[in-house]
Amino acid sequence: MSMVLDDTHSPALQSWVASANAPDTDFPIQNLPFGRFRTEADADWRIGVAIGSQVLDLRAATLIDSCDMNRLMRLLPEVRRNVRRAISEGLRVGSPRQAVFKAALHAQSDVELGLPCQIGDYTDFYTSVHHATTIGRQLRPDNPLLPNYKWVPIGYHGRASSIIPSGQNFRRPKGQTKAPDRDAPTLGPCRRLDYELELAMLVARPNALGEPVAMADAEEHVFGVSLFNDWSARDIQAWEYQPLGPFLSKNFSSTLSPWVVTLDALAPFRVPFTRPVGDPEPLAYLDSPANRAQGAVDIELEVWLQTAQMRAAGHAGDRLSSANYRDAYWTMAQLVAHHTVNGCNLRAGDLLGSGTLSGPEAGQGGSLMELSAGGKRPLALSNGEVRSWLEDGDTVMLRGYAERDGFRRIGFGECRGTVLPALHA
Repeated sequence: MSMVLDDTHSPALQSWVASANAPDTDFPIQNLPFGRFRTEADADWRIGVAIGSQVLDLRAATLIDSCDMNRLMRLLPEVRRNVRRAISEGLRVGSPRQAVFKAALHAQSDVELGLPCQIGDYTDFYTSVHHATTIGRQLRPDNPLLPNYKWVPIGYHGRASSIIPSGQNFRRPKGQTKAPDRDAPTLGPCRRLDYELELAMLVARPNALGEPVAMADAEEHVFGVSLFNDWSARDIQAWEYQPLGPFLSKNFSSTLSPWVVTLDALAPFRVPFTRPVGDPEPLAYLDSPANRAQGAVDIELEVWLQTAQMRAAGHAGDRLSSANYRDAYWTMAQLVAHHTVNGCNLRAGDLLGSGTLSGPEAGQGGSLMELSAGGKRPLALSNGEVRSWLEDGDTVMLRGYAERDGFRRIGFGECRGTVLPALHA
């Protein structure tokens, strides 16, 4: 498992890129997340690493010889770790490579940030027991948590083609809905549009068809983690989801942040994976000593909402909720092991969504469906507006960071999307 601590994590490290030393930056030299960018002068995507307010072009810095992110992700973990070390050494104060690296820097504000890699397949899981229980109470008051939940990581196959980069807007979806007092459904714009606070795990090394990945090797197949918003049309979902699960209610758009924080960067923030007293222990193929010792990750997550009215007034938006990834019921390693136990072959660039991440406390819901009790308790915003569901012009921003005494705080950047009106018929 990726828990190697070395000098790249030292809080004493300083970079000659001044913005990387600011106490509030998401991208200090201890982070070095990977992504893809392009400039106005060149339409081809390049591989970059975020450092402060800048992005380092890895090919221009002579650190790699390709602009294929998926190829880089397929490298062995120790090779990827060596690349990260070379980047760290070149960006440190006093580096003999400062001149070469400086010539390969671009301001993030001057480039276009895209999806961090080519995404092949997308599986969305359901790893928050708190989310599952809260939603279950709305749908099945007498039986909120189905009996399989604590035994098997639940997931479904999503639509990779509609995953869009942070900052790209999307249209309110249309679909069938059925009112309780109507005999037949109708087609129209979604009225109960929601967000979902998630993390995305991006697959690194592939496994061959028919060859499961064991827990001991599972994290070697994970490149890193990004913020992910799986927008959801709750009214369309309610009508269509039985018996086969989500379809048009989920595949119209999902927003992915541009930066992948590697498991190497997250090594200082690993914490024990535990289950509540009385819950069943995972089956053997989902268990390992390393997973019990440090399988979870302490990542603080936030949801912010900026309405069109707020934006016009220069208001930065309201924080709606926060949660922490350490409260997830299943770990990254367990998701990989379960996904492949039947012989399914994962490929570099595949995306595994965590599912909505919610906390155990009131106000820690990762969706409006939880926070507004299915629309029955509208949220009062600081400017006097209220929301049960998202309205046209609303912008949702996901943010995340990891911090621990004795280490530098690192962040994930921002995952941002704005709702546009539905297209007319």
